[in-house]
Amino acid sequence: MNLTTLATCNLNQWALDFDGNLQRIAQSIQLAKAAGAKYRLGPELEISGYGCEDAFLEGDTIRHSWEVLAEILSGDLTDGILCDLGMPVMHQGVRYNGRVLALNRRILLIRPKLILADDGNYREPRWFAAWQHLRTVEEHALPRLIRAITGQETVPFGDAAIATRDTVLASETCEELFAVASPHTYLGLDGVEILANGSGSHHELRKLHRRIDLIKNATAKGGGIYLYANQQGCDGGRLYFDGCALIAVNGQVVAQGSQFSPNDVEVVTATVDLEDVRSYRGSIGSRQVQASNATAVPRIVVDFDLTTTHTPDHPPTRPIEIHYHTPEEEIAYGPACWLWDYLRRSGMAGFFIPLSGGADSAAVATQVGIMCQMVVAEAQAGNGQNAQVLADVRRLVGDEGYTPDNAAELASRLLFTAYMGTKNSSKATRQRAKALAEQVGARHLDMNMDTAVAALTTLFTKFTGRAPQFKAHGGSDAENLALQNIQARLRMVLAYMLAQLLPWTHGRRGSLLVLGTGNVDEALRGYLTKYDCSSADINPIGGISKVDLRRFLRWAAANKGYTALLEVVNAAPTAELEPITENYAQLDEVDMGMTYEELSRFGRLRKIDRCGPLSMFEKLTAEWSHLPPREVAEKVKRFFYYYAINRHKATVLTPAYHAESYSPDDNRFDLRQFLYNARWSWQFRRIDRLVEQMEEYRTEAT
Repeated sequence: MNLTTLATCNLNQWALDFDGNLQRIAQSIQLAKAAGAKYRLGPELEISGYGCEDAFLEGDTIRHSWEVLAEILSGDLTDGILCDLGMPVMHQGVRYNGRVLALNRRILLIRPKLILADDGNYREPRWFAAWQHLRTVEEHALPRLIRAITGQETVPFGDAAIATRDTVLASETCEELFAVASPHTYLGLDGVEILANGSGSHHELRKLHRRIDLIKNATAKGGGIYLYANQQGCDGGRLYFDGCALIAVNGQVVAQGSQFSPNDVEVVTATVDLEDVRSYRGSIGSRQVQASNATAVPRIVVDFDLTTTHTPDHPPTRPIEIHYHTPEEEIAYGPACWLWDYLRRSGMAGFFIPLSGGADSAAVATQVGIMCQMVVAEAQAGNGQNAQVLADVRRLVGDEGYTPDNAAELASRLLFTAYMGTKNSSKATRQRAKALAEQVGARHLDMNMDTAVAALTTLFTKFTGRAPQFKAHGGSDAENLALQNIQARLRMVLAYMLAQLLPWTHGRRGSLLVLGTGNVDEALRGYLTKYDCSSADINPIGGISKVDLRRFLRWAAANKGYTALLEVVNAAPTAELEPITENYAQLDEVDMGMTYEELSRFGRLRKIDRCGPLSMFEKLTAEWSHLPPREVAEKVKRFFYYYAINRHKATVLTPAYHAESYSPDDNRFDLRQFLYNARWSWQFRRIDRLVEQMEEYRTEAT
């Protein structure tokens, strides 16, 4: 046997938090050493934090990254262990996303990223250049503070591998795994046995399968060991980086870290036999032919052993069954961890939710409740790795001796809710809000806003001489909409007043984060009032569809103890902004002119499949063959009309947890104009012409 113990990790790094990032990196190296590892891999840009964005353009960010690296090199952290670290590096006046490989207080290689992420949520070419010189190295002049520590004037910079006395290893970075021509292909053919990917990969619902399939395939065809490290947590923006560090050998996963966790540091190790890699590779005849003709990758030769002699205490790690969360679990745990990071790092005292008794606000309250469940479980576990969780809890509640007994008790200290009803609200929604708040443990207020609404309408009447009426009372569409919007916007104003003063009423300092409660479908359709309760500090469900939220609520009722959710999810969605009469009750899907299932499909076709009105109609006529083409056309036109006239609302959407690839999040994920020609005259005319052709064809066919 030729055994080596390797370590990878999930780290909860934070953009520009150089002190905290250093502490977490140091802890991960110490844990890797304690496990007997000779190699430690960290996430992408772990020293600066991945989410620095335009701060990467500041010289200070690179300067401070070198200072952190100097701290790492000046102590004993790298003694006896090869450390693979991520940081931004300026080489010959060009900024690169780099990997710094260090051993025994010296830098062995700086490996720049070859393929940058430039779609969806990522804009890496805005800040970095891709290294264009495959299998080439240059000399990089080190800054003075590093020279003073390592005694090195220059180090190799470029696309190379590290050759120890017993094996060869090399790095690739995040996007390179997803690329068509991944570096691990030519690295493996040239004899690299250990492939390492320091990544910054975010969570999306149902995405993990693709990532793990790519990692397994990276070594299944040609053999090898693949380590994957990732950030885990909120780096300061809309994304949640979902960890799941793992180690694969010859296409089989032997170690996997958590996907969602409130812990700051998680180290994953495995002991692997290099002879298994060599035997596997030698058994593939086609690989041997290709490898014999492979172009050489430069080697950095190092006088160091990664392997150890075989001992019964460290047998090779056996393959494991990969764990995947269901979408309902992803909706529960991802936003819960994101909320926890945002709360503990923002310096705020807790959360405030306008709790309406409907599905969306109930989902947000449930996510906070699940956050409390996760935090309590970690705080009570009592092991050394989660001490930070308990320290954060105690700081938030202002009690250094506090240890939470249960999730509801913790929620009573961190979560405030209020039902802000009017005369248009029903007893049913009021009761549902109260019941859920009690089960979660929130401090709940039950209030009416009729006097505030009346004050505004009276003020309007005083200065205009006109008294607007609801449509149910004979008013126009304009009056009806304005009177609904008054209620919605007042809720936002009142929510912020309560968020600022409720801690004070309970003798506590600080104010609360207002949580938004609008889902991705309503943001896409524009079915919300600008600056109403959709306006908040952050929104944990702003990237989640109504269809998925309903499934999540049923799951949480069955698995998390929040049985009040069953009544919520079974009720028809309603804004309750219009008077309820014998002949009319306001329903969201009727108001929108489409179901949530249809809306979700429109969103996926628009964004993921890149469809305009005509191509969407063509796809849906085939998909919805049970409907006449003219009816499909009307549905498509209705969607695009309302999408166009409401697109401006997306410019002020509350920053939301990114969970869906059809999110309309403006200027971050969905880059589109906000002033449209809502008539879509050319596009709709083409649809009408196609409908006529289809109807003529069907008439002739019959």
